[in-house]
Amino acid sequence: MPIERHHPSERASKIVIHNGTVYLSGQVPNDVSASIQDQTRDTLAKVDALLQEAGSSRDHMLQVTIFLRDMKDFAAMNEVWNDWVADVGKPVRACVNAEMARREILIEVCVVAALKDS
Repeated sequence: MPIERHHPSERASKIVIHNGTVYLSGQVPNDVSASIQDQTRDTLAKVDALLQEAGSSRDHMLQVTIFLRDMKDFAAMNEVWNDWVADVGKPVRACVNAEMARREILIEVCVVAALKDS
């Protein structure tokens, strides 16, 4: 099976598709000066766009890993997350505390999903 790589940079691709599975690189918000809720919305919007580009959707997510700079933001992030997944099949999920590449980044989200046709 071929491996498709979309938007490669010197370090990584934003999307990799292989054997009916979509892998997204870690997504962070564009506006890192915003609150955790706004950073979460921004990040999940990026996930939506990449999944759509790959031929998938949030209803086809298999696994999500959420990295939070501070676990005090867990409840506020979950408010946004719960709305975002309210009407879709729920993926398996992990949420961990992590030191971010830049202090202003409060959240990073990694997603594995199935293609819609798989």
